[in-house]
Amino acid sequence: MGPAFSESEHRERLDRARQALRKAGLDGCICIAPEHLYYIGGYDAHTHFSEQALVFTTGDDEPTLIIREVDEPLANETSWVRDLRTYHFGSDNAAEIIAGVAKEKGILGKKVGVDLGSFALPAAYGLRLTKALGATTIEDATNVIGELRLIKSPREQEYIREAARYANAGMEAALAKTRAGMTEIQLAAEIDYAMRSRGSDYSAMPTWIATGPRTPGGHGLPTDRMIEMGDLIHVELAGVARRYQCVAMKTYSLGEPSARVRDLCQVAKESLLAGLEAIKVGGPVSASEEASLRPLEKRGLAQYAPMRFGVGISAAYPPSWLDPLAIIRESPYTFQAGMVFYLHTCLQLPQENIGILIGASYLLTDQGPEQLNDGNPDLAVLT
Repeated sequence: MGPAFSESEHRERLDRARQALRKAGLDGCICIAPEHLYYIGGYDAHTHFSEQALVFTTGDDEPTLIIREVDEPLANETSWVRDLRTYHFGSDNAAEIIAGVAKEKGILGKKVGVDLGSFALPAAYGLRLTKALGATTIEDATNVIGELRLIKSPREQEYIREAARYANAGMEAALAKTRAGMTEIQLAAEIDYAMRSRGSDYSAMPTWIATGPRTPGGHGLPTDRMIEMGDLIHVELAGVARRYQCVAMKTYSLGEPSARVRDLCQVAKESLLAGLEAIKVGGPVSASEEASLRPLEKRGLAQYAPMRFGVGISAAYPPSWLDPLAIIRESPYTFQAGMVFYLHTCLQLPQENIGILIGASYLLTDQGPEQLNDGNPDLAVLT
């Protein structure tokens, strides 16, 4: 399988990155985040536990990719970047090599953006990089680069639609395979097998499953708890195509639920639909979460909804599939056509051993949000 995108698309992204950096008053960038190395440089490999970087200026230089020598074949397989520098783990100092590249490009000692918010930049690496860069002024460019990814190209949208098909397979397996007497881990195995056997790549976060009294946990990892008749079950998963994620989530019941559970599920549905209705191209992102809370406030349930209403999704690597877009009341963004995000209403009532999680992923078009994965917000009851 060849690269996910053409060199011309990557170069267009590089041009936009340079424009954004110039607008931010920066002279160049040292990208660390694996999703940024992939988005701009095409480098697709699960090597972000090592020290690596993509370095470029706001001029017309060719970008430089710095990785371990053991990873060079992976770069040759996926990246269009021709200036490849490698180092030997244990004997070479990657930070000093990066600083040397910055000096070659004339940005050492100037203002350089680094995606400081990346999980791939632990403090030890950051300190070594800061020391090697010396008098260079380092500024956080996490969102400067990350915001470039919010609007998806037609090719990106194709991958996300493919990912949605894998997510559908996972949720279909959840509903078809759930039975009393199996463990949450066994259910997760059925879900993951259904997605991977259809062709899904590995997801940036694990398949989350919580059942029975564990459902108030927002992102519960599957355990050896045995599923019982009468349990509520909620599942959150992602199908993945060429690193692009599509997130699906659902709460369902094994056996007849109580009237209280049905009532809470109905309120959660009203919340989800209210937030969805508030999404308009050009409108404030904050309006969506505000609208989602109104049905909950009317019922005195808003304090049991601690989770943000939505999150942008894109190409991602562990440990997170989150984009810079957070659909929260404090958001400074406006909705734009081409954004992809998931929306969810989460109610957590630990005092009642009840948790509800419903939602889906959407592509925002000029006509409004288009739901990407299958999914009905109504409570499903398995018998």
